[in-house]
Amino acid sequence: MNNLQACNLYKALTDETRVKILQTLHSGECCACELLKNLSITQSTLSHHMKCLTELGLVKGRKDGRWMRYSLNIPCTEQLYSFTKTLLVGQG
Repeated sequence: MNNLQACNLYKALTDETRVKILQTLHSGECCACELLKNLSITQSTLSHHMKCLTELGLVKGRKDGRWMRYSLNIPCTEQLYSFTKTLLVGQG
């Protein structure tokens, strides 16, 4: 992960709703309707946040009938964790 990718991911995490979405997905895959139940936002607002999170690679989406189901993209979250860890504790 390069610095620009990390900066874009950190920017996405400055939104409280996106952090709540990621926390919810930490428990496992959820459909959009389940996410809406846990958040006080509209469908269009959820779509905006999910587009941001999926385009950055933090979240994966898959179509399941008429619903979208979302899950964390574990390799991306692990890369962000490793990048952050090097900032906090150094590389050596």
